[in-house]
Amino acid sequence: MKNSENSHSLSVGDFYEKFGEKLCLESISGEDGLERRIISPSAKKPGLRMIEEKIELENGNIQVLGRTEISYINGFPDRTQKKIISNLLSNDIPCFILSKGARPGKSFAQHFERKEMPLFITTLGTGKFITILNELLAEEFATRITVHGVLLDVHHTGVLILGKSGIGKSECAIDLIIQGSKLIADDVVEIRKIGSQTLVGVGPENIRYLVEVRGIGIVNIKDLFGTTCVMEKREIDMVIELHQWNSETEYDRLGLDTKTYSILDIELPYIVLPVSPGRNMASVIDVAVRNQILKETGKKIEIPSGTRE
Repeated sequence: MKNSENSHSLSVGDFYEKFGEKLCLESISGEDGLERRIISPSAKKPGLRMIEEKIELENGNIQVLGRTEISYINGFPDRTQKKIISNLLSNDIPCFILSKGARPGKSFAQHFERKEMPLFITTLGTGKFITILNELLAEEFATRITVHGVLLDVHHTGVLILGKSGIGKSECAIDLIIQGSKLIADDVVEIRKIGSQTLVGVGPENIRYLVEVRGIGIVNIKDLFGTTCVMEKREIDMVIELHQWNSETEYDRLGLDTKTYSILDIELPYIVLPVSPGRNMASVIDVAVRNQILKETGKKIEIPSGTRE
C-alpha cells in the first residue's frame, strides 16, 4: 500500500467540471471566482439566518438556496436585496447553488457577478440535491490509499485480490469474469474510506476496465465482455492474497482460523491462498468467496473428531 492522503480542498471550477453533469448544474454568474476553494465535505442551507443583521455561515461550505429563499429575496426591492446578498457574500463561501430550478432576478445575479462569487442552478429538488451532493463530496474528500491488486465483484461481494507481481492476479480476474464476476480495477486500486466502517474501491480513469494479460497484451474488459461485466466502484468486503506455494509454509487446512486484513484502520476478512502449477485459482477464489458468504450467515462447519491437523 502507498500514497495515503486526504483531499483538503477542491476548486469550484474542478467541482463543476467533475460533478456538474451528475448534479444537473448550470453556471449563472461569478465565473471569475472559480478558483475559490471548497474545504468541507458537506453542503449547507442558510435558511432563516438570511434575515439576521450579520449572518455567519460555515467557511468553505457550499451554500444551497431553495425556491423559498429565492422567493423571499426576490420579494424585496433592489436595495434590500443588495443588503441581504452582501451579508451572505461577506462570508468565506466557495459558491452558491440554487435548487429546484429557482431563477434569480437580474439584480440578484449581478451582485454575485460583482463579488466574483460563483452561482449555479440545478433542476434537482433541494432535499435530493443535497443528499447527492453530500455523498459526492464525502467520497471526494475521503481519506484514501492506492494498492496494487485486483478488485472484483464476485457473487455480489467486493473482493480485493493481492499478491506479488506475476503471480496470476489478472489471469484469475479474467477467469472469474468469464464465470460472471465484474471488474472494478486491475493493477491499481484506489481505496477510499467512507464514514467509519466502509471502504470503496475504484480504478484510475486512465486505465479503467483495462487488464494486462501476459502473451496477449492490454485488453479492455468493457469492450470484450460488455457493460454487465464491469463496475465503476465497489465496497470492499474481503481480501484474498495469493502466495506462491511453499512446502515449508503451514497453510490453514480446516478453515478454523479467522484472519483479518487492516486497511485504513478497518478490519476485513482475510484469506491466504497458495498458488501452485495446475491449481485452478479462479475456482478456488470462487469457493473462498462462497464460503465467506456462508460464514456470515452464521452457519458453522462441523469438523469430524480425529481429523488430522
